[in-house]
Amino acid sequence: MKTLSIDVRPGEPRDAFAIADVHRVSWLQAYAGLIPHRPLNHMVDRRNESWWRKATRGPATLLVVDVAGVIAGYATLGLNRARALPQEGEIYEIYLRPEYQGIGLGRILFGEAKSLLRSLGCKGLVVWCLEDSHHADRFFRTAGGRDLCEGMEDFGEKNLKKIGYIWD
Repeated sequence: MKTLSIDVRPGEPRDAFAIADVHRVSWLQAYAGLIPHRPLNHMVDRRNESWWRKATRGPATLLVVDVAGVIAGYATLGLNRARALPQEGEIYEIYLRPEYQGIGLGRILFGEAKSLLRSLGCKGLVVWCLEDSHHADRFFRTAGGRDLCEGMEDFGEKNLKKIGYIWD
């Protein structure tokens, strides 16, 4: 019998290429048809290996889920950017490669990100997602999030509504 190792750990500069690839494939899968083609490709292209290498040293915390040596997903988190909300923490992004979705890795990564924010003294947390991103909506509702706020996000010539899910 073989044992499969799953590890959630801080992202490191050596992970930058793999994180960039996770970002690319997960964003193209999640947002094709929601975000217009040009803005989506621009956002994906600018977050290349170099960008992610800098992000591993930046102010936001970057976690990766490593499955037997393969970076299957990542989460970025830090202080809440929406000052009007009382929640102190925010998970800015959480994405998995499509082939690793639906097997519980998202719940593991999300749980670790929530725990880390709590250990840093953050009371409550918010996560934003596009209203029409039904997969994300289902994930955050299942994880106990309440959709209590909304906003707009500009993608070139298209404005899309985003929903803020909170945990106290």
